[in-house]
Formats: sequence, structure tokens, C-alpha cells
Amino acid sequence: MTTSVVDHPAVAAGLSRQQLLEIYYYLILTRSLEERLVNLYRQGKVVGGLYRSLGQEGESVASAYALDAGDMLSPLIRNLGSMLVKGAKPIEVLRQYMAKETSPTGGREMNLHFNDFDLGYLGQISPLGDMIPVMAGICLSFKMRGESRVGLVYIGDGGCSTGTFHEGVNFAAVLCLPLVVIVEHNRYAYSTPTARQCRTQRLADKAYAYGIPGVTVDGNDVLAVYETTKEAVERARAGGGVTLIEVLTYRRKGHAEHDDQRYQPDAEIAEWAENNDPVRRYADQLLENGWASRDELDEIVERVDQELERIVNDCENDPAPASDEKALEQVTAFPAQADGLWFRRLDA
Repeated sequence: MTTSVVDHPAVAAGLSRQQLLEIYYYLILTRSLEERLVNLYRQGKVVGGLYRSLGQEGESVASAYALDAGDMLSPLIRNLGSMLVKGAKPIEVLRQYMAKETSPTGGREMNLHFNDFDLGYLGQISPLGDMIPVMAGICLSFKMRGESRVGLVYIGDGGCSTGTFHEGVNFAAVLCLPLVVIVEHNRYAYSTPTARQCRTQRLADKAYAYGIPGVTVDGNDVLAVYETTKEAVERARAGGGVTLIEVLTYRRKGHAEHDDQRYQPDAEIAEWAENNDPVRRYADQLLENGWASRDELDEIVERVDQELERIVNDCENDPAPASDEKALEQVTAFPAQADGLWFRRLDA
């Protein structure tokens, strides 16, 4: 059975058919890359923890796709898709997780803790909430220089209960900065259900305390997230200030790969997997509306598989970072060697 394909310049949400297929490519790339990382983790080839976005890929890809080339985003550990959209290379992600000397940080950092200011993404720092004021400061620089640029930052439902979240959003709101805040409401702050750490049922309601718009959107509806984010980005670029977007989604894996998820009911995970998978929903939407054919979607899956097969083989044999003093290069402080110990003498 063949599927007729609609080929208008803009077929959905102001996006062309080519753009709709590109979004599908990033969804498949995100999920497939994480699946490869799981295999490497189980082989003992991933250094440190592995953090998956299974069930949340849609909101990361869609929100990042709403940005322009000169805009800046700050991802969290479950926003791999957003970094790929902004141009991060899958082989860089693999090398980071495997702590290779060839990784963007030379093996000094892991997972998604790396930057590319030219492409427009700023790697996170671990204390949750802290990237809100950091991105507010970056957006202040955009405003002070008169640049038509927007910042986008992600935070989880637990992270939006932190003091730095409050300080950063309040600062950005008061100064009317071009910032979009994506709150990922995936029901658990690590193992704590949202109702146990926050009385607000709609996290978007927190926006009103800062005098900014708050919007709730189905985070597993890719086009809905794109349209909502695009509107917020355009508002920010026009001088309208901050928007807080709550995306309703679900984390189908534990906080990290070592987490056994005992706090998540099996039936709940199964329900979201069966009836609310963002990748499957988006594929069905493309097919049902005649925006893509099954052959085109299958070709994307095959292309991603071949791409990842090649780069996994390429990076597995890359060298580990050199030890001793080389490991101390490109860090904040540069210790001096004295008395056989590495430290900077205060009286030097």
C-alpha cells in the first residue's frame, strides 16, 4: 500500500515536508544513539553514569528546532536531542561518555558536560537550577549588545523548586530578557513524585508569580511543542521577555541506567510506552496526514543505523586521556608541582 505525500511549501506548523522529515531524523538519532550507549555501558565501556531520555525525546528535539542558528540553549542530561539539533556530533557524545582523549573535553568531563559556543549550546553544570541564572546572564549580554538572539534553558520539575531557579527566573523577568524556560514535568524528581516536592499541580502556574506567561503543552506531541516554543522564541526576540513552558512528558527509564526504577509502577511505564511514545506518535502523524511515506521513514531509520554503526567502530579504539600533568591542562586553575604534590602554593 502506497501513501500519498503532500508536498506544499508549508504543510504543518509552518514547516516544510523536508523540515518535518529532518525532525524525525533527530528523533530517531536521539533514541538510537542512546540505545548504542546502553550497549556500551553494559560492556563497561561508558565511564560514569548513563542518562537516557527515553519517552522525552520529542520535547527536546521540537523545542530546539524552534531556535535560530544564532540562539543559545543550555541542555540538561536528558536533552541530548536538543544538542543534536544544534549541531553536536554523535561521535562527540560517544567520546564524552567513554571519556576518550578525543572527546570535546579531552576526557576531563563526561556525558553532556561540553560546550560549543559557535553552534550555540552551553553544557550544564551539575547543581540543578544553576543554569537558569547563567542563561539569564547570557541573555542579558544579548540585550545589552542589541543582538536579536534568544536563550533557551531546560529544568526539571524537581529543579524548579530550587532557590537558583527562583533567582534566575525573577532576574530574567524583571529585566525582560529574551529567555525561554522549558520545565520538563516528567512526574519524578529522581525518585520523588512531583506531588511530594511541590504543591502546584500545573508547574506553569509558577510563572505568574514573576509576571511572565506560563504555558502548559503536551510534551509528547512534537508539533505542539514546536509551535509553543516558536511562539515564545518570537516573543522573546521581539522584546516581550521571558516565557515559561511546562512540557508534560514521562521518563520511561530511571534517573540513570543504574537506577532500578522501583519507585515507578510497571503499569505506569507500560501505559506511557504503549499509548504515548513521542517518536511513534510523530511518525503516525506524518503518515496519517500524508506528510511522509513509510519508505521515507524507513530510509531515515536505516541511515541512522549505518551512521551510528560507523562511528561506534571509529571511536571505540580511540585513546584514553594521558595521565599526570596533561590531565590538568585546560582546567580553571593550573597547579604547580612542589614537594612531590600537585597544588598551588599560597605563598608563591
